[in-house]
Amino acid sequence: MRAPITVKGAQRLRAELEELKSVKRPAVINAIAEARAHGDLKENAEYHAAREQQGFIEGRIQQLESELSHAQVIDVASLNAGTRIVFGATVELADVETDEQRRYQIVGDLEADIKHGMIAISSPVARALIGKHEGDSVTIEAPGGTSEYEIVSVSYAA
Repeated sequence: MRAPITVKGAQRLRAELEELKSVKRPAVINAIAEARAHGDLKENAEYHAAREQQGFIEGRIQQLESELSHAQVIDVASLNAGTRIVFGATVELADVETDEQRRYQIVGDLEADIKHGMIAISSPVARALIGKHEGDSVTIEAPGGTSEYEIVSVSYAA
């Protein structure tokens, strides 16, 4: 099955790939050439560090190319699921006990970033939300215990 990814997530990954290929790869190649010019490679820490960095960059390039070629890009703005929660939904939740509000967008595993409120579709929170509607209550099992939330709003903005 192809991994889902939002249009924004795919753009972000393509931008990272372009940066790696056009900026970081040439920079590390120059660093290797410079370090090589310093002579004996056995005891040349700069050379070994640059080669290691090159390995990381090439690995990340391969990973991004593979992920992007196997991803299914979904335009969230074109989804018309109404108040039902599906992939791409931005969901506003209110903790039933504390009334604290949280906002999450359900995204593909490749683009999940909890610091930015983007949770993976495979996460326990997303799995608990999928298929629910605005106004529903949902119980979410987390390592810190069970929490009860009310779904305040569901939107599908890009």
